Amino acid sequence: MIDIRNITKTFGGFIALNDVSLPIAEGELVALLGPSGSGKTTLLRIIAGLETADRGTIRFAGLDATELSARERQVGFVFQHYALFRHMTVFENVAFGLRVRPRSERPAESEIKRRVEELLELVHIGRLADRYPSQLSGGQRQRVALARALAIEPRVLLLDEPFGALDAQVRKDLRRWLRRLHDTLGITGVFVTHDQEEALEVADRVVVMSQGRIEQVGTPTEIYDNPRTPFVYQFLGNVNSLPCQVRRGEADVHGLIMPAPEYAGISNAPGVVFVRPHDLDIADEDHPASLVAKVGHQTILGPVVRVELETSYGEHLEAELTRARHAELGLSQGASVGVRLRRAQLFLTEAVRGPELRNDDV
Repeated sequence: MIDIRNITKTFGGFIALNDVSLPIAEGELVALLGPSGSGKTTLLRIIAGLETADRGTIRFAGLDATELSARERQVGFVFQHYALFRHMTVFENVAFGLRVRPRSERPAESEIKRRVEELLELVHIGRLADRYPSQLSGGQRQRVALARALAIEPRVLLLDEPFGALDAQVRKDLRRWLRRLHDTLGITGVFVTHDQEEALEVADRVVVMSQGRIEQVGTPTEIYDNPRTPFVYQFLGNVNSLPCQVRRGEADVHGLIMPAPEYAGISNAPGVVFVRPHDLDIADEDHPASLVAKVGHQTILGPVVRVELETSYGEHLEAELTRARHAELGLSQGASVGVRLRRAQLFLTEAVRGPELRNDDV
């Protein structure tokens, strides 16, 4: 449906996008995920026709849309801060895009009324049609903004940090609602976010961006379980890191030997092992397949317990245990324990220190 080819965009001496290419299938909901300054919003605005690329092309359904305006591209755009007209009611805000069409394309008043009422019911705010934006909550305003974008029957729905201005619980409720709405309508959608959980929960595919480039594209499961670069691994949730030495297909982590067949050709090189907190387990101090560490502060977070650990080599780790496992272990602060790595990923130190981790916004 959308074919983004070799897009480059600079602002003065700053390279916002550097030769970015990305196909987006019809009916797909794609998240552009990355830190501030990664280029995700610039890419969204170029797709919309609100910014012009220095080089590259944008195709919609096989047709070159690079030089078309936002209106000609038939996209619906939802801004982070809603951009509602304060002097208009909810009904008139949603009807606005239909009323400003050229006379030859403008629907009859009865059709506008029908379509707006239908959309307000779809986004569950039909009872608010006569209210003004100042009389609405943040979540209600966001639903109005979505209904207004959908009123023009866009080919593509684009959302820039759609829930960024809302509190945590409203964000959770609305993103689940957005996923259900997308499944109902089947419209092609692209949304920008810096919230990893939001991207993983809502999108069909996630595009992780850093410094104007795409780091990785995949389903939420692929991105989270098999990150291809240190940047993706570190950006997607909490992670522990441990130094190691890589020798002919093995990684030596302070005497703990882990298989590393992808590095069978490396005779001797420094590396870093990444492991997520929930992939650490705590065992007896003398467990043969573990690192020795001392227990620090422990925090109960609903169904999990976060345990801070310090290895005998001075590294600080964080483990997440279920409440049942934590009760079973009976941990006390200062106790010496064994730490096991259930699932980990290895990168050579040279890759970890590469340009992908030099972004001050990370």
